[in-house]
Amino acid sequence: LVLEENHSALGLGKFSNSEHIWQMPQSLANIYIHLIFSTSDRHPFLTDDVRPSLHSYLGQVGKTLGCPIILVNSVEDHVHILHRLSRTTTMANAVKEFKTSTSKWLKSQPPDLAKFSWQSGYGAFSVSESGLEEVTAYIQNQREHHRTKSFKDEFRSFLKWNKIAYDEKHVWE
Repeated sequence: LVLEENHSALGLGKFSNSEHIWQMPQSLANIYIHLIFSTSDRHPFLTDDVRPSLHSYLGQVGKTLGCPIILVNSVEDHVHILHRLSRTTTMANAVKEFKTSTSKWLKSQPPDLAKFSWQSGYGAFSVSESGLEEVTAYIQNQREHHRTKSFKDEFRSFLKWNKIAYDEKHVWE
């Protein structure tokens, strides 16, 4: 019983002698992610005609994953997604589902998308609750940002800002 009391004092849950059930605290999370990935070779597949449908489709994928999308926006060669990460889904699995599902869907669209593919990699950056407005504004203004800055320069800036080491030879695959 002393061990059980120590477990409770440490916040590790409690054991109910009367019910013989181990009770664990609820698992909660509030993790916002700014996810960025590009089309393969930065090919301008994402035209004005396809982007609204792509954004809607990404929203459905996020909902199915339990990773609700706060905002999605894109330009011709890459996409930005602000979403909450489900506490039961890994980042790698979420990205895999976003990319695989949308790639299959895009390939089923008009013939000019039959060869569509996403780049292999991605960037995922944590966003604090207090940073949501700033990130939302940034994502909303993608077209304006890219009048003066390429995707590669933008992505390098994110990596530098987030202090992420990278190999230039492999980051664009």
